[in-house]
Amino acid sequence: MIDNLKKILNEDQDPKAIEKITSKLENLLMSNEEVGYIAVQKKPAITVFPDSIVVTNKRIILCKPKNLGLSMEFMDYDWDDIAGTFVKEGFLGADFSFSTKTDLTHTVEYLPKNQARKLYTYAKEQLDILKNGVATNLNSVANASVEIEEVQTEEVTHFAEIMPAVQDTELEEPIPSHEKKLSELSKEELFDKLNNYKKLLDNGLILQGEYDRLKNEILPFL
Repeated sequence: MIDNLKKILNEDQDPKAIEKITSKLENLLMSNEEVGYIAVQKKPAITVFPDSIVVTNKRIILCKPKNLGLSMEFMDYDWDDIAGTFVKEGFLGADFSFSTKTDLTHTVEYLPKNQARKLYTYAKEQLDILKNGVATNLNSVANASVEIEEVQTEEVTHFAEIMPAVQDTELEEPIPSHEKKLSELSKEELFDKLNNYKKLLDNGLILQGEYDRLKNEILPFL
């Protein structure tokens, strides 16, 4: 963390504010968590107790002084929960905002413009990493489902020679109900559900629109 702080302190940061924040962060950081950037509020008048925002490789942390600076309130949001980040520059500084997937929006006002830009750049990099990771996992699921379907098609062909024909209505199997809420399932269970829906689509048991709807329900939780 020390090397990163030396770089930050070269960008019009308040050394006392940074020192106070980092002393608190030492006990808050998780294993393998690294601070990417810290921005400190700088209002037009003297800011005795500025708000700060910290971005790490795992989350966004909002730091708000309380009780005349004697204590600090921390609020954090994992990158998985972040829907987007925004910067709005004005004459006296810039506002950095981020929205969550639950439609909450948080804003830190009066940040120096260069600090707000660096926050935005770092946040975009983390969101891109997360997005690319999900896309890679989905491609793996899609490739695995193709191999499975080829084997299953073979088996169906053999059974068709000995089984009597059935009516179309018998093939209309109901879509499996959610035994648990999606938010309660692990990523492995969510990928299994997505894989099962892909099987139903490929076997003609559900339409493309229904598959897209089910997939879009699952993706926010991956």
